[in-house]
Amino acid sequence: MNVLKFSDKDFAARLTLLAAASSLFDPAVEERARGIIAAVRERGDAALLELTERFDGAQLTVEQLAVSQAEIFSASLAADDSLRAAVTEAEKNIADFAKKSLRKNWSARNSHGAAVGEKFDGFGRVGIYIPGGTAPLVSTALMTITLARVAGCREIAVCTPPGRDGSVNPALLFAARTAGATEIYKAGGAQAIAALSLGTATIRPVQKVFGPGNAYVVAAKRLLVGHVAIDLLPGPSEVLVLADDSANPKFIAADLLAQAEHGSGHERVWLVTTSAKLLKATAKEIARQLPRLSRRAFIAKALANNGWLIQVKSLADGIALVNRLAPEHCEVMVRPQQQAVKQITTAGALFLGAWSPTVLGDYVAGPSHTLPTGGAGRSFAGLTVDQFQRRTSVVSYSKPALKKALGAVQKFAELEGLDAHGKSAAVRLERE
Repeated sequence: MNVLKFSDKDFAARLTLLAAASSLFDPAVEERARGIIAAVRERGDAALLELTERFDGAQLTVEQLAVSQAEIFSASLAADDSLRAAVTEAEKNIADFAKKSLRKNWSARNSHGAAVGEKFDGFGRVGIYIPGGTAPLVSTALMTITLARVAGCREIAVCTPPGRDGSVNPALLFAARTAGATEIYKAGGAQAIAALSLGTATIRPVQKVFGPGNAYVVAAKRLLVGHVAIDLLPGPSEVLVLADDSANPKFIAADLLAQAEHGSGHERVWLVTTSAKLLKATAKEIARQLPRLSRRAFIAKALANNGWLIQVKSLADGIALVNRLAPEHCEVMVRPQQQAVKQITTAGALFLGAWSPTVLGDYVAGPSHTLPTGGAGRSFAGLTVDQFQRRTSVVSYSKPALKKALGAVQKFAELEGLDAHGKSAAVRLERE
């Protein structure tokens, strides 16, 4: 872990480096993603197969790109009672939370007496990316696909990278199908985003792409905006713990280690505290807990790259740093808690108090764990069900309402030099 204290002479300069753009905005990554997109655009399925072999080590045929019903049935048979119970429990909380967030149709009368309003429809066809890599993200399938189903999306196409043997983790398949996936494809990385956005002979294009991924996935999503809509920019995991001397260093260390274990090495974890004693105790706890963890090599790499123990002068300075970093997950372990919560405005999700570890949000609490990273939280919120809904405004005028509006319409048309605009309304009120 890297240690930084407000008393350090270079404190401000190091904070500036710390808050610099993450790997999500690496120009070299973006250029490679651009090349992958071009290959899929030009060669479709052939490029997908070639890139799958190059990056995932799996040799597939075109017929094997789509997960078969036999594979899905086999995954269902392999699901034991404990997996079924965990999926059911998490899916219920996620679906219940999503149903409360759905946007509802509405209608009202404007000053002319006309009916105006909005209607909300689930996108007809959406694409969802589920990362693979060093761990099958079963929970991500639930945290994304469930929202699409609740929103009423008719077609939910899922892409996830296969293993070297060409298979998809059966627990992931079970969760994806349970959540509501209508199609599942063996494709990962930037090439999967390109296929969902542009289409190939096997994978029809979607209207909007959702889901987290590595730096290449996020770069591809940014580059394809316009061809397709996207949700947000969720990259490697982050957690920031804002704590004072009332916090438990054992809990903090465990939470920092948990979010550092995903395996990319670009994960970012921070402890921001006013307490020198807590900072030192947390460092000792990390050293004690790390050797016992199975993914300690991945964790150690992430901590060396982007693990920070930071002592600030005041709680106000700590809150200002939180808002500057815009962390994906922010745990608040300070007194008074509610004042800090009110002032934190850029975190992807807040976890309050000693008994709310980030892992609850990762798996079972209810809100989607797909959240902005790399500072994107300053502009983006986390994934919500309404992002799967398409908004349409609705306008319905009667003849008397049109007559009442005509004067203002004609004035605007005159000011803008668009006489046909004014005429299109006036013609309806002319005598035959």
